[in-house]
Amino acid sequence: MMDAVTALFRRLGSGLGQIFRLAFAWLGWPFMAAHGWYRQRNWLIKLPLALALLVLVGLYGNFIWQTQVWSGFDPNFVDRYRLSERNLAAGQELPTVAAAAAAAAGAGAPAAPAAARSCQPSAIVDVAAELTDQNVNQNAWISSMLLYRLGLFGVDWDHTPFLDNKASFQRGVNQAVRRTAVELVDTLGRVRGTSGINGDLQDARGNLQFDEYSWYFGLDPFGFKTPTPAYYRAALNSLRKFNTDLAACNAVFDGRADNLVQFVDRIANDLGSTSAVLRERSENYNAGWFDTRADDRFWFAYGQLYGYYAVLSAARADFDQVIRERSLVPLWTDTLSQFQSALRIQPAIISNGSESGWLMPTHLATMGFYILRTRSNLVEVRSVLDR
Repeated sequence: MMDAVTALFRRLGSGLGQIFRLAFAWLGWPFMAAHGWYRQRNWLIKLPLALALLVLVGLYGNFIWQTQVWSGFDPNFVDRYRLSERNLAAGQELPTVAAAAAAAAGAGAPAAPAAARSCQPSAIVDVAAELTDQNVNQNAWISSMLLYRLGLFGVDWDHTPFLDNKASFQRGVNQAVRRTAVELVDTLGRVRGTSGINGDLQDARGNLQFDEYSWYFGLDPFGFKTPTPAYYRAALNSLRKFNTDLAACNAVFDGRADNLVQFVDRIANDLGSTSAVLRERSENYNAGWFDTRADDRFWFAYGQLYGYYAVLSAARADFDQVIRERSLVPLWTDTLSQFQSALRIQPAIISNGSESGWLMPTHLATMGFYILRTRSNLVEVRSVLDR
């Protein structure tokens, strides 16, 4: 009996070994054939091919490095701005110089010469610029890299489980910055009905709307192009210029309650759209770890939450007076805590398993749950502001 079992396992081992040998032979024969062909060529052909192969290896090495190393990634980077120490809302004149001059005059000291006015810059603009800087300066913008455009043997990287997580995350962050730029132009950066659109914010919005996939050359339309990162860097400079003007009291930030209502409402709607995308994928594709689109859906949503967490943390400082007057501090703090809880979900491999399954987790449903929680809090914030 034992001899029969041993013989069975030997036959199984031999069969598996034969299968593996055939598989390796099938995968390796193109390289062996190319090697044989290459050996028979003269140096006029060998040298250019060797150089081309070296360039290709270098390009792929850099591409893999850029997609796997996330520089500056920190969900709590906004803490570096010390927003809790700000005592005035964005756009309000800083009283330090004026108060010191008044105190000196009251004490009988000679009046100090008039100093230049100084106003509180916008934290929202600061973090929008920082998010863009992380995307295109601290990291390469993956979506417009040549090898990302070419795909994996012609297959879009987003349709594979490889090397697309960072690109999806960056596009999610950019979505949050785009929405913020639109609101800055339409409402926050102007006094509605009595002032024109700020030129710097208008430029920033236009540049941030640019196609996310442009390289130096394209086919539609055919010809040379300005790559995507150049437009986003121009937007970054425009945002910083606006804040410089605002700090010098030469620009406007309209921190009214109705503007905050609209801003919060637009963010809630944006998150609602992302939640619907996650729900559709989670309900209709339960391939677990083998769902090749689950990772880009997840990391886009994560990037969006990453961006909006920073923006809403900044809005807490920019709309400080409104939030305190409406007794929104506890609710706003709880909303930011919901974002922090979602941002702690950082699985190494994204799985889109069935919600009732027991073997493979369902990261998309989990992320969708947290997005709905944050959106619910934002809807409650809006209802309080609307009263």
